[in-house]
Amino acid sequence: MSHVMNTYVRLPVAFTHGQGCHVYDEQGRRYLDALAGIAVNTLGHNHPRLVKALAEQAGRLIHTSNIYRVREQELLADKLTALAGMDEVFFCNSGCEANEAAIKLARLYGHQKGIDNPAIIVMEKAFHGRTMATLSATGNRKVQAGFEPLVSGFVRVPFDDLPAVEQVAANNPNVVAVLFEPIQGEGGVNIAHNDYMRALRRICDDKGWLFMVDEVQCGVGRTGAWFAHQHAGVKPDVMTLAKGLGSGVPIGACLAAGNAAAVFKPGNHGSTFGGNPFACVAALTTLDVIIGDGLLDRAAQLGANIRAGLQERFEGVAGVVDIRGDGLMIGIELDRACGELVTQALDAGLLINVTADKVIRLLPPLVLSDAEAKQLVEALASLVKKFLGA
Repeated sequence: MSHVMNTYVRLPVAFTHGQGCHVYDEQGRRYLDALAGIAVNTLGHNHPRLVKALAEQAGRLIHTSNIYRVREQELLADKLTALAGMDEVFFCNSGCEANEAAIKLARLYGHQKGIDNPAIIVMEKAFHGRTMATLSATGNRKVQAGFEPLVSGFVRVPFDDLPAVEQVAANNPNVVAVLFEPIQGEGGVNIAHNDYMRALRRICDDKGWLFMVDEVQCGVGRTGAWFAHQHAGVKPDVMTLAKGLGSGVPIGACLAAGNAAAVFKPGNHGSTFGGNPFACVAALTTLDVIIGDGLLDRAAQLGANIRAGLQERFEGVAGVVDIRGDGLMIGIELDRACGELVTQALDAGLLINVTADKVIRLLPPLVLSDAEAKQLVEALASLVKKFLGA
């Protein structure tokens, strides 16, 4: 019996090593990784540049403390703010910590404006993390159940529904920010329309609210742009990153711009491990490889090819409701619960995920090859058709 706390329903497999977009289990069986550790392994497995950079940094310095300057952190902040057109970065270790920082920043911003009980608009079906504040911001009762009382100060509206936001704007003077995911990953790969994001930006400007985007899952090149909100041509006041930023090494980031960048002062927030030299080198190398290998364009093209391939193979197949996504963040919605497909795919040598009960989620590494993309389409189409009895 394992002494690991029983917080996950684990699949009956343990992996020993990986290469590119494949991983191998204890029996030496190979699997095509179409999940990338849930959008984490941006560069796949055993990427030579990442391995070399981490080995060299581990031999120099792994951790000091944020009570000293961290040169690697400064270099990473320079690069991220340049890519995002933003001003400052706070580094932490995970997506929920990045979102926690964003929530604290918004509350402090509200208090500085003289609002005693600042509120943040959040979305139904959102997922922002499992700390108490981010759990409260999350729009999923299943993950909240049993942890009440939740943190107050959140106003929930339907996703991608502008009139609902406008109604809150007209009736709640305590609102100081909007927090949303441009693409809801855990919620079912639901995509915010570009017009919606542009309209939200305008409302935030009119009301003096912070426009805060959670790019923990959809950021760092996954959609074919550095950040998913860039497809709409908008710039946030606050943006959160994690998952794919370190290609497997834990790192999170909360970026701020304009008025939001001046909110935190020394002592307002902190992190022991956040932005240490080792994690920052992982992120710097990840960004360098994305740029050097043209992985943004690759993500856009491969995603379009995969969606087109699936559309073709599911043409006329009853039970397939929708195929949607952007770049290498893809959801295939079925008309029934399909969690058992995860185990069936595993048996077939393919790693996938099912979220929101009925949505197959694909998040392969950005280094996926054309041949691997075709293999993914063929294997998944076969599994789904068999599952649906088509």
